[in-house]
Order: sequence, then C-alpha cells, then structure tokens
Amino acid sequence: MQDRLIVGLDVPTLKDAETVVRELDGVVSFYKIGYQLAFAGGLDLARELASGGTRIFLDMKLLDIDNTVAKGVGAIAMMGMTMLTLHAYPKTMKAAVEAARGSDLCLLGVTVLTSMDEQDVIDAGYEHDPHTLVLRRSEQALHAGMGGIVCSAEEAEAVRRIVGPNMAVVTPGIRPKGSDHGDQKRVVTPAQAIRNGSSHLVVGRPIVSAADRRAVAEAILDEMRSA
Repeated sequence: MQDRLIVGLDVPTLKDAETVVRELDGVVSFYKIGYQLAFAGGLDLARELASGGTRIFLDMKLLDIDNTVAKGVGAIAMMGMTMLTLHAYPKTMKAAVEAARGSDLCLLGVTVLTSMDEQDVIDAGYEHDPHTLVLRRSEQALHAGMGGIVCSAEEAEAVRRIVGPNMAVVTPGIRPKGSDHGDQKRVVTPAQAIRNGSSHLVVGRPIVSAADRRAVAEAILDEMRSA
C-alpha cells in the first residue's frame, strides 16, 4: 500500500521539501512535485530522489502545441520520473504518448481540477457538468494510450468502469476525517477513495502541515489498508 500514497511536496523551499522527505523516510516512497517547488530547485531534488529509487510524480499539467509538449515529455522521460501530468486534450495526449514511448514514464491526463465545482466549469466555458466532462476525458485518455487519469475520488468508480483495471486512477483532494478541506471542493477520505477504485492517493497539506507528519502518514496508510 505504501507505493499507492503520494505525498505532495507543496512547500515553498528546497529545504522545506528535504525536511519533509527526511521525516517520512521509511514510511513514504512516492512524492509529488508541482510548480511551486519545481521552480525553487525542486527539479534537482526530483532527479536526486529518483536516482535513489524514490518515485516522483511531476505535476506539470502540460498544455501547449503538440510539438512543444512532445519535446517536454521527451526531456522529462529522460529524468527518471515515474508520473507526469498533462491536460487531457486528445491531440496533446497523443503527442505525449508518442514522445514517451519506450520509457517507463506514466502519463496522466488531468480531467477536471478538484478545486472546481459545477459553476466553475460553466464559467470556464464548458457545456458539460464536471462529472460528464471527467468521464468524456477519461475515455479520450484511454483511446490515446495514456497511462492513467487524474480525477476526484468522487468520480473514481465511474472512471474505473471506463478505463478498466490497468490504467492508474490518481486522486487528489484526499482529506482524512476531521481535516480542513482548504481550497478543495470535491474531497473524500482515504478509505472512500480506495473503495471507489483509486489506484493512487495524493495527500499534501494534511501530512505536510501536520505537527507529526510521520504519524499522519502512517494513519492514512492504515486507513487505506482497511478499505
């Protein structure tokens, strides 16, 4: 179960990230690095951790013209990363899949951000509600040959029915019982997420901001095992 918990290194400095990794050594073996840390030296940390066998999920949510995305994916594939996100647009995904061919990089299609609710999706100009949009993009990701999907655990069960047993279903917005939801609007507990079909859970602030990070991570893993 340890390799199914991804801790989001949502911290401002390299020193902070190194402290989190050190405190969670032996409990957590998979980390997510996003924009904030990546642009503060986090890419060097990602290479260092990956070279030592730690799994790294690079959360870049790539979206650009196909050729540019393909070149970026090719470069990231050479870094030894485990997972990489890009927005789930059909042409973007197809270009990325071709660029990653022959590598071990698992490409994840971002469907609808867990910070968005139905009104946010409407305001963004989409005609579909979040659930319908997630399912449509999941089907497109499957046809493009992607390695997995990023979606809310609320949609994980329906997504799993579409993509089958082999694709990764990675779910952020995971909050243990009693924790603050922060800016997330579509959240579930770790046990619910596993029961819904999530293959990997992304947990950031509930662990990183905890006084005893190790204890919180262990409690989440215990809850995942009990699902």
